[in-house]
Amino acid sequence: MLPGLLIGLWAQMKLHSAYGKYSQVPVESGMTGAEAARRILDQAGLNDMPIEEVEGQLSDHYDPTKRALFLSSDIYSGRSIASVGVAAHEAGHALQHQASWGLFNLRMALVPATQFASMAWMGVFLLGFVLHIIPHFILIAVAIFSVMTLFQLVTLPVEYDASARAKQQLFRLGLVHESERAGVSKVLDAAALTYVAALVNSVLQLLYYISAARNNRS
Repeated sequence: MLPGLLIGLWAQMKLHSAYGKYSQVPVESGMTGAEAARRILDQAGLNDMPIEEVEGQLSDHYDPTKRALFLSSDIYSGRSIASVGVAAHEAGHALQHQASWGLFNLRMALVPATQFASMAWMGVFLLGFVLHIIPHFILIAVAIFSVMTLFQLVTLPVEYDASARAKQQLFRLGLVHESERAGVSKVLDAAALTYVAALVNSVLQLLYYISAARNNRS
């Protein structure tokens, strides 16, 4: 589990470093993140989709159940390369939903099972040790982490595709200039690394419990 933890910390450091740098670099268009996202959504015919401001840092997300974008204050009103890039990424998820993209739909379908697995994990962990049913606990752990690993596996291409759509729309609509391409890419690529780290961590934990289950049988 330690390699997964270290990779996760490294990915977070890369993200905060890139975001910290490019959140201080003004975008030449002077647009806010919310304005950039609005342009992308309107161009796609999603004129009625709301864009709301939420608290927190990098708490930005697209909610497919509400069909709405939620942007943190720094992104919503920020006029930086980072703000515009992150906002466009979330708009990219809305475009995936609009297109009924297969992997996006699969990810949505996996959300309930993944939420249950993540909540059940700690309870199963404690119950296994309290009741001394370690063999059964290990098998349940394998099942839980299989669900969570599948979710992370599907999430990775969904996030990369949202970033690709964001870059395409930003440049196609002239919201950022060619000289700003590197900055946008660095912010979005650093954000994607956090999903890579989450997948690696989940795979390593799954392999650990599979190995433990095999050892328990022998």
